[in-house]
Amino acid sequence: MTTVYVPGDAAAVSVGADEVAAAFEAAGVSTVRNGSRGMLWLEPLVEVATSAGRVGFGNVAAGDVIELADLVSRQPQGDLLNHPKGIGLVAEHPWLVRQQRVSFARVGLVDPTSVSDYEAHGGWAGLRRALGMSPRAVVEEVTESGLRGRGGAGFPAGIKWKTVLETEADQKFVACNFDEGDSGTFADRMIVEGDPFTLVEGMTIAAHAVGASEGYVYVRSEYPHAVAALRRAIDTAFTHGFLGRDILGSGLTFDLHVRVGAGAYICGEESSMLDSLEGRRGEVRAKPPIPAVSGLFGRPTAVNNVLTLCAVPMILSDGGAAYAALGTGRSRGTQVFQLAGNIRHGGIVELPFGVTLGELVEDYGGGTLSGRPIRAVQVGGPLAAYLPPDQFGLPMDYEAFAEAGAMVGHGGIVVFDDTVDMARMARFAMEFCAAESCGKCTPCRIGSARGVETIDRIIAGHDVAANLVLLDDLCETLTKGSLCAMGGLTPMPVQSALRHWPEDFDRQPEGVES
Repeated sequence: MTTVYVPGDAAAVSVGADEVAAAFEAAGVSTVRNGSRGMLWLEPLVEVATSAGRVGFGNVAAGDVIELADLVSRQPQGDLLNHPKGIGLVAEHPWLVRQQRVSFARVGLVDPTSVSDYEAHGGWAGLRRALGMSPRAVVEEVTESGLRGRGGAGFPAGIKWKTVLETEADQKFVACNFDEGDSGTFADRMIVEGDPFTLVEGMTIAAHAVGASEGYVYVRSEYPHAVAALRRAIDTAFTHGFLGRDILGSGLTFDLHVRVGAGAYICGEESSMLDSLEGRRGEVRAKPPIPAVSGLFGRPTAVNNVLTLCAVPMILSDGGAAYAALGTGRSRGTQVFQLAGNIRHGGIVELPFGVTLGELVEDYGGGTLSGRPIRAVQVGGPLAAYLPPDQFGLPMDYEAFAEAGAMVGHGGIVVFDDTVDMARMARFAMEFCAAESCGKCTPCRIGSARGVETIDRIIAGHDVAANLVLLDDLCETLTKGSLCAMGGLTPMPVQSALRHWPEDFDRQPEGVES
């Protein structure tokens, strides 16, 4: 019987994938709910298994299923390839062929509920190799790979793991920060919904490397599909001996749990997340001590982002040197870029570091959905810099972006056309900080609220010159005085908007013609 693949990814479900899958099942067609390929503008993207490979059909609606089911049952190759909604062989689609998928290598290919399908596509190879190595050797492999934290900070994972390994304690933990709260980011969600065993494997390798016996995945409450997929994968891994006691006969014991957060953006910061895991209000902890020394319940804890941990299985299966061979400078390996906002081809692009911002936005993204010129792009989340098109030659590289007064962050890219008001976007950054601040430090809690008021006066044209000076002072206070990156980074989008689009802040008083 021919099999069709219909994504169970939340983005596909939001545009009718569940109804499409139900229609295929009602028509008697064998249906697998896979992850999304990341071509979000084509969802629901249905794939039909043929002898030549999977043939794709974009933007399929439930009403299209009767005709497609008939084609599937007869499978006339020419008709499948020439259907009006057909995109040809999915694996040969230009948007995918040009990518170099490592962390996302299995997403869209495998049945995310099947442990055997995962293993057939290379799963568990990294764990098997790691369990045959000493913990120190595993840490050295990760260090050699050059893997840095994909959550935004870019801190070397190997150094963090080495610290946890060398810190004596009666118990250690691995904690995965899955509180993906940045606007325009969705890679963590997509990989967990489409290939959850990769995260399970990465965390188990981390546990062996640092000597942890227990792990937690902290997930934002807005991700119910991901929570269900992850819990199902964890239960399956326990059943098949990839979690629990004496994993694969190695002597390693590792238990893994899912905890759902209440939706606080600040819990994307590692110490706030740990407070929330402990059952307290999520607030930033003063450092030192760092979580690698005194983290969850005061024990050494390796805290990593989803994409960081999902890179680990490949590093262990293929070797750290193979991963380090990708990328540029000190930015090694691949990054999963997420194209969002006013963009024609939004979705997932995984490539080695070094690809330019312009290639991602204009080549892969296809420019704006509105068809209007691009005016600004924000890379790295709501507290990151806005960049104009004249900086599209900037390579996606931690150091190159830092030199330009920007940051790669989690790899989210949000596009705006020429209708955007950058003064109002600067206001949004301050408003976001005021809403999401944990409130522990005064610069962030009070400074952001005063920042909103100051920008409101600028937008209204009230004493603009004096308020711009005040805004600059506020930004300096937030940058230097905040306890964590929440307040410390809020000035970045504000100052970048002022630097690149000063005309948007040159306001006349309300009711006065310029």
